[in-house]
Amino acid sequence: MPDARVIPIKGKEPKKKKPATKKSAPRSGARASRSSAAPAVEPQDEATPLPGTEEHVDWDTRVAGALAFLRRRITGEYQVDDFGFDPELTDRILLAPLRPLYKKWFRIETRGLENIPDTGGALLVANHSGTVAVDSMMTQLAIWDHHPAHRHLRMLGADFVFQLPLVGELARKGGHTLACAPDAERLLSSGELVGVWPEGFKGIGKPFSERYKLQRFGRGGFVAAALRTKTPIIPCSIVGAEEIYPIIGNAKLMARLVGAPYFPITPTFPWLGPLGMVPLPSKWIIEFGEPIRTDEFPEGAADDPMLVFDLTDQVRETIQQTLYRLLVARRSVFF
Repeated sequence: MPDARVIPIKGKEPKKKKPATKKSAPRSGARASRSSAAPAVEPQDEATPLPGTEEHVDWDTRVAGALAFLRRRITGEYQVDDFGFDPELTDRILLAPLRPLYKKWFRIETRGLENIPDTGGALLVANHSGTVAVDSMMTQLAIWDHHPAHRHLRMLGADFVFQLPLVGELARKGGHTLACAPDAERLLSSGELVGVWPEGFKGIGKPFSERYKLQRFGRGGFVAAALRTKTPIIPCSIVGAEEIYPIIGNAKLMARLVGAPYFPITPTFPWLGPLGMVPLPSKWIIEFGEPIRTDEFPEGAADDPMLVFDLTDQVRETIQQTLYRLLVARRSVFF
């Protein structure tokens, strides 16, 4: 009789039991179940700062500052001096739109800021150009944003500026006043930093062919004010403003019709309409020279016309020579 054999049935092979393993107890503080696992962090928009980060705190500070500013404007809890100067409005509203032009468009480089005193009266004298008085506003912004003492520049302007609707009021709010001896001496005596552009409309309205050639500095009224108040004179040379609106012509008839000292014709204005008012992105350099002391002159020096003339000519020649030097050192008009 043949040996009996067990023939396994296909698909019915008994499963082998796995050896029992000892379950390890979960560690203290650990979550054992899947349902209690920490939820995944949802991705956030890159533009939305995470709570607690520096960007989030910065935005909270900005919003809080803006609301506090609006509250003070509504309630009238802000200060204005005798000349109408509103420091808070100047910093937050008037100078704010100029900062992108300063940093990105004109890429202004400042030199010699250490020559501006941290305190006390001083008279800043600069060349004037550019068809529109953008150079004075950029100088004001440079000193306020980049000088260690963050001083406001109280600029002296022509009568025409304060006769314009809205412009005159904003000029007063920004700390500007009439270019007259009493106002200048009062500001200097009170320890303010005062800015003057003696070329006036002759400087900003001159043709492009006469760029960087200083016009006459008047009768030296600014020098007399500095002598009477014993305040230093700081020569300031600005390169780059001549190229923002190159004047190739002057429509005198149109100027008389609108009551302006000149009506500029540039390569883009009025041909391109509003687009012609966009300034060209020239490269700027603003250099503040060494102060010229006036406290060493005797009393009554401001009444000596020859002394005033010589000192005025010294300031003008210092600015002119500095302009020549900066023009030689500048690599390009736009770079």
